[in-house]
Amino acid sequence: MDLLRSEPMQLVQLIIPTESAYRAISYLGDLGLCQFKDLNAEKSPFQRTYAAQIKRCGEMTRKLRFFKEQMAKAGLSPSTRSMREGEVDLDHLEVKLAELEAELIENNVNNDKLQHSYSELLEYKLVLQKVGEFFSPAQKSAVSQQRELGVQSSSEGSIDSPLLQEQEMTTETSKPIKLGFTAGLVPGEKSMSFERILFRATRGNLFLKQAMIEHPVLDPLSGEKVDKNAFLIFYSGERANSKILKICDAFGANRYPFTDDLGKQFQMITEVSGRLSELKTTIDVGLLHRSTILQTIGYHYETWSLLVKKVKSIYHTLNMFSIDVTKKCLVAEGWCPVFATNQIQGALQRASMDSKSQVGAIFQVLHTKESPPTYFQTNKFTSAFQEIVDAYGVAKYREANPGVFTIITFPFLFAVMFGDWGHGICLLLATSYFIIREKKFSGQKLGDIVEMTFGGRYVIMMMALFSIYTGLIYNEFFSVPFELFGPSAYGCRDPSCRDARTTGLIRVRRIYPFGLDPKWHGTRSELPFLNSLKMKISILLGVAQMNLGIMLSYYNAKYFGNDINIWHQFIPQMIFLNSLFGYLSLLIIVKWCTGSQADLYHVMIYMFLSPTDDLGENQLFVGQKFLQIVLLLLAVIAVPWMLFPKPFLLKKQHQERHQGQSYSLLHAIDEPLEREPHSDTAHHEEFDFSDVFVHQLIHTIEFVLGAVSNTASYLRLWALSLAHSELSSVFYDKVLLLAWGFNNIVVIIIGITVFTFATVGVLLIMETLSAFLHALRLHWVEFQNKFYEGDGYKFCPFSFTSLNEEDGS
Repeated sequence: MDLLRSEPMQLVQLIIPTESAYRAISYLGDLGLCQFKDLNAEKSPFQRTYAAQIKRCGEMTRKLRFFKEQMAKAGLSPSTRSMREGEVDLDHLEVKLAELEAELIENNVNNDKLQHSYSELLEYKLVLQKVGEFFSPAQKSAVSQQRELGVQSSSEGSIDSPLLQEQEMTTETSKPIKLGFTAGLVPGEKSMSFERILFRATRGNLFLKQAMIEHPVLDPLSGEKVDKNAFLIFYSGERANSKILKICDAFGANRYPFTDDLGKQFQMITEVSGRLSELKTTIDVGLLHRSTILQTIGYHYETWSLLVKKVKSIYHTLNMFSIDVTKKCLVAEGWCPVFATNQIQGALQRASMDSKSQVGAIFQVLHTKESPPTYFQTNKFTSAFQEIVDAYGVAKYREANPGVFTIITFPFLFAVMFGDWGHGICLLLATSYFIIREKKFSGQKLGDIVEMTFGGRYVIMMMALFSIYTGLIYNEFFSVPFELFGPSAYGCRDPSCRDARTTGLIRVRRIYPFGLDPKWHGTRSELPFLNSLKMKISILLGVAQMNLGIMLSYYNAKYFGNDINIWHQFIPQMIFLNSLFGYLSLLIIVKWCTGSQADLYHVMIYMFLSPTDDLGENQLFVGQKFLQIVLLLLAVIAVPWMLFPKPFLLKKQHQERHQGQSYSLLHAIDEPLEREPHSDTAHHEEFDFSDVFVHQLIHTIEFVLGAVSNTASYLRLWALSLAHSELSSVFYDKVLLLAWGFNNIVVIIIGITVFTFATVGVLLIMETLSAFLHALRLHWVEFQNKFYEGDGYKFCPFSFTSLNEEDGS
């Protein structure tokens, strides 16, 4: 298997008898290695063969959705038992779901009615209890008030006076007064407005008494608990009664019958209490029955849901097939990997045997010029790295896959910017938690950020491991150097240089075996030694990765047989890049090996300005001046080499390809001289030399300028590493050590807390995200633009595995 190439694909045609089609697609869905083409794209969903079956599945999906909503309301969740889809028949399931839905709806309706009656009776009981407490005193007050108002009205008779007496009422104050009354409950928040409107409507011709209910009451209409007040209204006359009833309805006040007989009040309370007890028992039985139904549904829900999804996806796939004229076979076309040929044929044969079909399915390979989909086999470790590449663009069929290199280069470039083995250990511990519990998390619905982190757990693990490695090279543990691999190679000449870094130090033992010597950490010279090291490493890594990208462009051109690109793109690009920046990398390595004090900036600048001048003290090796002149000439030659030959060679290639196409073949007399309108020999596009030349000019300028800008862009590795190191040093020196110096336990605790939150929030979260994004940019722009087109499309096979993933998400 070629790791750099996508799997070889083939376009196949399947001719499947209708009686075995369902089983065949089901087995292929379990296999998950065939991507079908829609052969009925011109038909609407309602015109397709299996539209009725899909409608049935949609109805069952609606019922399952209803069950899930009911379980959520009841606080239940579907069982996570192992799902065996073969144990349920679809027809039986359809009947079962219809019965359960009808039973559940009937139970809900009955429960709502009973709950409504129970709430009304409960309110009625509260009215009897509350109003009964103050009915007699309120009645006496209302009668006396009525008599007083009656006397005033008979003496004054003004039109503005309260309408205390109606036409049917007598004006004789000595005659007993009969008052009507209304009792009920009104929402507490409306009680003041309710009282005010009543007095205005009746012009004060009433007596109102209210009492607050101690606990919220379940409202019969809304089904929600509401704070309410019990009220009692005494009035005189039918007109006042009519107004009061309308106002009660407008304010949502529930009215209940009430008697002024104390004996009957007690009897009514007893009867209502008995009915409440009976209703409570009935409601509890109904709720228990409903809970039993929902538990039964919850136990089978995942199995039923997966079965319906599978059946629906099978019929949706069958709708993509065309039917032959006899309507006895289905014809399908699709893409599959070459290695899956035997597996697909075996699945088709098994389907024919299981369905007892007398005719077997036919599998044949079709020849086509259509570009196949791209399929890379991945696992849980490599899938996240492949997603990083696919986010930029899916590789063209059989194009070199950058994902193979990304597994190493992406976390390593991240680590160059994030290098601190203390921070790396923190990242490793965090991602280890997700890796250890990945089985539990893979079956749960996670939040967006947690799900993204869990999906990239192996990427983060690699980044953490490489961060520990580069942190050991930088010798930084939360910005503090350690003598992990032995003592420093440098010592003091005398006791006065105890805190020195360079001045006063001499080499007293062998070189520090791994990474940066602790004594060099924080050295001050023209440039900090560690920062100079990181800057030069950034250049070396950048040039190496860009060379890798150009090598992969050669690999692509060689595979697709594009000799023009090999000789007039790959070779001049390699010459140009390495004549300048490859030479700079060589100078860096030579300077490290020889310990020279040559100024590389001076060497590179005067290589262009004065290539023939003597190098003097900046000479690193014999023949350097001659080599610089040769490399400069090669770089100058490489530019026209990239620009001019390729357009002329493409024009010549086009002329040779279409030479003689103006002459048609001689046919027999009885054969019609007809051509297909889209045949290659009928017409061909004219070669536009100016467009090709302009395109090549743009490509050449882009590469020349890009070689400079991309190399400079890799200096972000140095800049981000410097920022990370300095931030870590500031938090350590200005927060932790400063707090420790106060010798106060409270200040120390505050300092440790601030240091912890700053380290986690800034260095482990923000800096991780920053370094991740910069590493992503270096791969997408500086590396992949050298060879990667990314204009393919992904292989999306028909698979039941995707249904399980959707279920878990």
